[in-house]
Amino acid sequence: MTMRSLTFSSFLPCSRRTVPMIIRAPVLDLPFYSKVLCPSKSPVRNTSILRQQSRLNSQSLDGREEDQQASVQDLRVPDDWLIPSKALQESEWLRVTLHKWLDDEYCPEATNNEISKVAAQSYYESLVRKQADLGEILLKMAIDLQSISYQESFHGAFSSANAALQLIVSRIEPE
Repeated sequence: MTMRSLTFSSFLPCSRRTVPMIIRAPVLDLPFYSKVLCPSKSPVRNTSILRQQSRLNSQSLDGREEDQQASVQDLRVPDDWLIPSKALQESEWLRVTLHKWLDDEYCPEATNNEISKVAAQSYYESLVRKQADLGEILLKMAIDLQSISYQESFHGAFSSANAALQLIVSRIEPE
């Protein structure tokens, strides 16, 4: 595989300096079609081709899919976190940890405090309502975080919710 390096400079407002950055990425050699590909006018023929391809794909992937399904874990918080006292502890842990992470990852700013409070409150509400699924928790948190103004901030509602969820997952994994 061929690798290509891209070099550019990035201005970091916290440190008020420009930092050179190098990114190494694989070069993808994708086929290029000079002719426009148009769908056939016969929908019956296209359907049968798709069915044949899907049968072939499902036959060749059956073994791999079973392996993947066996290794997939539920993305859920532990059941004991759904108890109100434990939910309060976990939400407070998230508030402190997310605030520190945002300050370390970006610049320390007032918005970080507000983000961590709203995320922790949303997380607590989800746990108390017995929502253990991390997907549901993420969606609720992202919606709740949209109430904050990110005008003078480096983040947004979805990036903040994703960061919070990554911290929660890292806390669950050691258990």
